Amino acid sequence: MNTIFRKSVLGVAGLAFAGGVFAGPLTAHAATPVDATPAAVAVQADKPAVDTAKLIPHGVQGAQSHIDLNDEQTANAKAIIAATKKSGLNERAAVISIATSLQESKLENLGHLGDRNDHDSLGLFQQRPSSGWGTPEQITDPEYSTMAFQKGLKQVDGWQDMPLTEAAQTVQVSAYPDAYAQWEQQAADLVAQHWNN
Repeated sequence: MNTIFRKSVLGVAGLAFAGGVFAGPLTAHAATPVDATPAAVAVQADKPAVDTAKLIPHGVQGAQSHIDLNDEQTANAKAIIAATKKSGLNERAAVISIATSLQESKLENLGHLGDRNDHDSLGLFQQRPSSGWGTPEQITDPEYSTMAFQKGLKQVDGWQDMPLTEAAQTVQVSAYPDAYAQWEQQAADLVAQHWNN
Protein backbone atom coordinates (compact mmCIF):
# COMPACT_ATOMS: atom_id res chain seq x y z
CA MET A 1 0.00 0.00 0.00
CA ASN A 2 1.53 3.33 -0.96
CA THR A 3 2.15 5.99 1.67
CA ILE A 4 -0.26 8.64 0.31
CA PHE A 5 -3.15 6.18 0.08
CA ARG A 6 -2.48 4.84 3.60
CA LYS A 7 -2.39 8.39 5.05
CA SER A 8 -5.68 9.16 3.32
CA VAL A 9 -7.34 6.06 4.76
CA LEU A 10 -5.97 6.78 8.24
CA GLY A 11 -7.08 10.40 7.99
CA VAL A 12 -10.64 9.42 7.04
CA ALA A 13 -10.71 6.85 9.86
CA GLY A 14 -9.43 9.47 12.32
CA LEU A 15 -12.14 11.93 11.25
CA ALA A 16 -14.80 9.27 11.60
CA PHE A 17 -13.53 8.39 15.07
CA ALA A 18 -13.31 12.02 16.19
CA GLY A 19 -16.76 12.73 14.77
CA GLY A 20 -18.16 9.78 16.68
CA VAL A 21 -16.48 10.83 19.90
CA PHE A 22 -17.68 14.41 19.66
CA ALA A 23 -21.10 13.69 18.20
CA GLY A 24 -21.75 10.61 20.34
CA PRO A 25 -22.67 12.30 23.61
CA LEU A 26 -24.79 14.91 21.82
CA THR A 27 -26.85 12.33 19.96
CA ALA A 28 -27.12 10.18 23.06
CA HIS A 29 -29.11 12.94 24.77
CA ALA A 30 -31.34 13.45 21.77
CA ALA A 31 -33.43 10.35 22.41
CA THR A 32 -33.53 9.16 26.00
CA PRO A 33 -34.94 5.63 26.10
CA VAL A 34 -38.00 5.03 28.27
CA ASP A 35 -36.69 1.75 29.72
CA ALA A 36 -33.00 1.00 29.28
CA THR A 37 -33.20 -2.30 31.20
CA PRO A 38 -32.77 -5.28 28.87
CA ALA A 39 -35.66 -7.75 28.92
CA ALA A 40 -33.41 -10.58 30.12
CA VAL A 41 -32.47 -8.62 33.23
CA ALA A 42 -36.12 -7.82 33.94
CA VAL A 43 -37.02 -11.52 33.73
CA GLN A 44 -34.06 -12.45 35.94
CA ALA A 45 -35.27 -10.00 38.59
CA ASP A 46 -38.40 -12.17 39.02
CA LYS A 47 -36.21 -15.01 40.31
CA PRO A 48 -33.98 -14.17 43.24
CA ALA A 49 -30.44 -15.29 42.67
CA VAL A 50 -29.12 -18.11 44.82
CA ASP A 51 -26.65 -16.75 47.37
CA THR A 52 -23.36 -18.39 46.44
CA ALA A 53 -22.04 -17.85 49.97
CA LYS A 54 -24.74 -20.28 51.14
CA LEU A 55 -23.72 -22.84 48.53
CA ILE A 56 -20.01 -22.99 49.40
CA PRO A 57 -19.64 -21.40 52.85
CA HIS A 58 -16.12 -22.78 53.43
CA GLY A 59 -14.82 -22.35 49.89
CA VAL A 60 -13.98 -25.39 47.81
CA GLN A 61 -11.61 -27.89 49.36
CA GLY A 62 -8.79 -29.04 47.09
CA ALA A 63 -8.69 -29.63 43.35
CA GLN A 64 -12.08 -29.74 41.68
CA SER A 65 -13.36 -32.27 39.15
CA HIS A 66 -15.98 -31.64 36.49
CA ILE A 67 -17.88 -33.86 34.08
CA ASP A 68 -20.16 -32.95 31.21
CA LEU A 69 -23.68 -34.09 32.01
CA ASN A 70 -26.12 -35.72 29.62
CA ASP A 71 -29.88 -35.17 29.81
CA GLU A 72 -30.41 -38.07 32.24
CA GLN A 73 -27.72 -36.83 34.63
CA THR A 74 -29.14 -33.28 34.51
CA ALA A 75 -32.63 -34.66 35.20
CA ASN A 76 -31.21 -36.54 38.21
CA ALA A 77 -29.61 -33.33 39.53
CA LYS A 78 -32.99 -31.59 39.17
CA ALA A 79 -34.68 -34.52 40.96
CA ILE A 80 -32.23 -34.16 43.86
CA ILE A 81 -33.03 -30.44 44.07
CA ALA A 82 -36.79 -31.13 44.01
CA ALA A 83 -36.46 -33.77 46.74
CA THR A 84 -34.35 -31.36 48.81
CA LYS A 85 -37.10 -28.75 48.63
CA LYS A 86 -39.69 -31.40 49.50
CA SER A 87 -37.61 -32.33 52.55
CA GLY A 88 -37.68 -28.68 53.60
CA LEU A 89 -33.91 -28.36 53.39
CA ASN A 90 -31.91 -25.51 51.89
CA GLU A 91 -29.58 -25.05 48.94
CA ARG A 92 -26.54 -26.20 50.93
CA ALA A 93 -28.18 -29.59 51.50
CA ALA A 94 -28.74 -29.82 47.74
CA VAL A 95 -25.06 -29.04 47.08
CA ILE A 96 -23.95 -31.75 49.53
CA SER A 97 -26.42 -34.23 48.01
CA ILE A 98 -25.44 -33.55 44.40
CA ALA A 99 -21.71 -33.66 45.20
CA THR A 100 -22.25 -36.97 46.97
CA SER A 101 -24.12 -38.37 43.99
CA LEU A 102 -21.45 -37.08 41.59
CA GLN A 103 -18.86 -39.02 43.57
CA GLU A 104 -20.92 -42.15 44.07
CA SER A 105 -22.52 -42.56 40.64
CA LYS A 106 -21.69 -39.52 38.46
CA LEU A 107 -25.40 -38.66 38.82
CA GLU A 108 -26.39 -41.93 37.12
CA ASN A 109 -29.15 -44.01 38.66
CA LEU A 110 -27.17 -47.25 38.71
CA GLY A 111 -28.74 -50.67 38.90
CA HIS A 112 -26.84 -53.78 39.93
CA LEU A 113 -23.48 -53.81 38.13
CA GLY A 114 -22.76 -57.53 38.48
CA ASP A 115 -19.13 -58.30 39.36
CA ARG A 116 -18.31 -54.57 39.24
CA ASN A 117 -20.89 -53.83 41.94
CA ASP A 118 -19.74 -52.64 45.34
CA HIS A 119 -21.62 -55.28 47.32
CA ASP A 120 -25.31 -54.50 46.68
CA SER A 121 -24.95 -50.74 46.16
CA LEU A 122 -27.58 -49.14 43.92
CA GLY A 123 -28.92 -45.82 42.68
CA LEU A 124 -27.66 -42.24 42.67
CA PHE A 125 -26.05 -42.54 46.12
CA GLN A 126 -24.91 -46.18 45.88
CA GLN A 127 -27.04 -47.10 48.89
CA ARG A 128 -27.26 -50.71 50.00
CA PRO A 129 -30.50 -52.59 50.69
CA SER A 130 -28.56 -54.88 53.06
CA SER A 131 -27.56 -51.83 55.13
CA GLY A 132 -31.15 -50.71 55.61
CA TRP A 133 -31.38 -47.93 53.01
CA GLY A 134 -34.52 -49.44 51.48
CA THR A 135 -35.57 -51.94 48.83
CA PRO A 136 -33.82 -51.96 45.44
CA GLU A 137 -36.92 -50.29 43.96
CA GLN A 138 -36.85 -47.54 46.57
CA ILE A 139 -33.12 -46.93 46.33
CA THR A 140 -33.31 -46.56 42.55
CA ASP A 141 -36.05 -43.92 42.88
CA PRO A 142 -34.23 -40.54 42.81
CA GLU A 143 -36.67 -38.84 45.18
CA TYR A 144 -36.62 -41.66 47.72
CA SER A 145 -32.83 -42.10 47.63
CA THR A 146 -32.25 -38.35 48.02
CA MET A 147 -34.65 -38.13 50.94
CA ALA A 148 -33.00 -41.18 52.53
CA PHE A 149 -29.57 -39.55 52.18
CA GLN A 150 -30.89 -36.28 53.59
CA LYS A 151 -32.58 -38.07 56.49
CA GLY A 152 -29.11 -39.30 57.39
CA LEU A 153 -27.69 -35.82 56.87
CA LYS A 154 -30.24 -34.26 59.23
CA GLN A 155 -29.07 -36.69 61.94
CA VAL A 156 -25.53 -35.28 61.75
CA ASP A 157 -25.15 -32.57 64.38
CA GLY A 158 -23.89 -29.37 62.79
CA TRP A 159 -23.88 -30.63 59.20
CA GLN A 160 -24.72 -27.10 58.00
CA ASP A 161 -21.39 -25.83 59.35
CA MET A 162 -19.21 -28.74 58.24
CA PRO A 163 -17.04 -28.88 55.15
CA LEU A 164 -18.96 -30.75 52.44
CA THR A 165 -16.76 -33.84 52.41
CA GLU A 166 -17.09 -34.26 56.19
CA ALA A 167 -20.88 -34.00 56.09
CA ALA A 168 -21.15 -36.42 53.15
CA GLN A 169 -18.71 -38.89 54.68
CA THR A 170 -20.58 -38.94 57.99
CA VAL A 171 -23.67 -40.16 56.14
CA GLN A 172 -22.05 -42.36 53.50
CA VAL A 173 -19.16 -43.92 55.47
CA SER A 174 -17.05 -44.27 52.34
CA ALA A 175 -13.67 -45.92 51.98
CA TYR A 176 -12.61 -42.64 50.33
CA PRO A 177 -13.77 -39.96 52.80
CA ASP A 178 -12.15 -36.98 51.09
CA ALA A 179 -13.38 -37.77 47.58
CA TYR A 180 -16.64 -35.81 47.90
CA ALA A 181 -14.81 -32.47 48.13
CA GLN A 182 -13.76 -32.54 44.47
CA TRP A 183 -17.38 -32.13 43.28
CA GLU A 184 -18.37 -29.13 45.40
CA GLN A 185 -18.00 -26.49 42.68
CA GLN A 186 -19.93 -28.43 40.04
CA ALA A 187 -22.64 -29.27 42.57
CA ALA A 188 -22.91 -25.61 43.58
CA ASP A 189 -23.10 -24.57 39.92
CA LEU A 190 -25.95 -27.04 39.33
CA VAL A 191 -27.86 -25.81 42.36
CA ALA A 192 -27.36 -22.16 41.35
CA GLN A 193 -28.59 -22.98 37.84
CA HIS A 194 -31.63 -25.10 38.75
CA TRP A 195 -32.79 -24.15 42.27
CA ASN A 196 -35.23 -21.46 41.09
CA ASN A 197 -36.49 -23.33 38.01
